[in-house]
Amino acid sequence: MRKLRKIIISGGGTGGHIYPAVAVAQELQKRIPDIDILFVGASDRMEMEKVPKAGYKIEGLWISGLQRSLSFKNLLFPIKVLSAVWHARQIIKKFNPDIAIGFGGYASGALMWAATSQKIPTLIHEQNSYAGITNKILKNRVDTICVAYDQMHRFFPEQKIVKVGNPIRKDLIQVASKREQAIAHFGLNHAQKTVLVIGGSLGARTINKAVFNGLKQLEDAGLQLIWQTGKSFNADANHLPSSAKVLPFIYEMDLAYAAADIVVSRAGALSIAELAQVQKPVILVPSPNVAEDHQTKNAMALVNREAAILVTDTDAPENLINEVIKLAANDMKQAQLKNNIASFAMPDAAKRIVDELIRLIA
Repeated sequence: MRKLRKIIISGGGTGGHIYPAVAVAQELQKRIPDIDILFVGASDRMEMEKVPKAGYKIEGLWISGLQRSLSFKNLLFPIKVLSAVWHARQIIKKFNPDIAIGFGGYASGALMWAATSQKIPTLIHEQNSYAGITNKILKNRVDTICVAYDQMHRFFPEQKIVKVGNPIRKDLIQVASKREQAIAHFGLNHAQKTVLVIGGSLGARTINKAVFNGLKQLEDAGLQLIWQTGKSFNADANHLPSSAKVLPFIYEMDLAYAAADIVVSRAGALSIAELAQVQKPVILVPSPNVAEDHQTKNAMALVNREAAILVTDTDAPENLINEVIKLAANDMKQAQLKNNIASFAMPDAAKRIVDELIRLIA
C-alpha cells in the first residue's frame, strides 16, 4: 500500500478557502508527522501572508479572476491562466507530490489542472451549497469531490461525492469553557449581552456602515460590541462608545465566539461551519458580491430550518440594528436558533478529508 508522504494543497483568495486548507494541513501533520506539505496560492492574495503565519511553505502563481466590469485586466486573463498552469506544472515536477488537494480559487484551478494532466491523484473540496466555477471546471478531471452540503449532485458526478463538512480551526471545538477568559480579554462587562460583528476576513462595507450608524441604538439597548471591521474601514474613534471593542482583524476568534451572545456575520461557508460548531444565535447578511449569489444560498439552508435569521445586504442599512436588538430581547428565539444551528456542525471534517486522501493514495 502506498503511503502519503508529500502533498500539495492549493486554494486561496479569501479566508473561506485558506482556513479549511490550513485545518486539513494540521490534521495531516497530526496523523503523519513526517509529511511534507507545500501550499500553492495566488501571488498577490492573502494566502501569501496567512499560510506562512500558520507555519507552512507556499509558492505563488500569477493568476487572478475575471473582473465583473469591463476592464483591461480581463485581456490579461488568458495569459495569466496559461502562465499559471505552466508554473504549476514546474512546481509539481520539482516537488513530486503523492497527491494534490484543491480548496477553490483560481490558483487552485491552475494547480489542479496541472496535477490531473500529470496523472497525480487529486481531491477537491467545495465549501459552499452552490459550487464555485473552479471546482465545476475540475469536476470531471479529479478523483474525489468532498462537499459540505447535501444535493451537490446538481453540480458534480454523484459517484465522486463524499460529504465531509467544512474544516474549522481546532481552537473553536470547545469555546463554551472560555467565556470568563474571553470577557477579560476583550474588557467586557459580565452583566451585558455581547454582540459579535464579523464581516469576513476582508471586512464588509454594508455591515460596517449599518453598525457604525447604529452604535447609539445598541448602547441604549444595553448591548456591548466586539466588531471586526476589516482593514479598509476606519471607524472614527471619537464616535465610539466605551462598550464597543473595534478591531480591524480578530486573531483570537475562539475568544470572540466565547464572549458572544449574538453574532452578525456574512454567510460564507467557513463562517457558517464555525457558527454551527460554537452554536451561537446568528443574523446572516449574505454578501451580494460573490459568484452565483452563493452566500444567500448558504444562508437559506439555515433559514429554512430556523437555524438563522436573514437580513439582505440591501435591507441591512435600515433593518440590521433593529433585528439585533429584537433578537437580544428574545431569549426563546436565541435558544431556538442555537439548538437548530447545532445540527449543521461537523467538527471532524478535517479528519474525514484526510481519511479520503489516505484512501485515495492507497
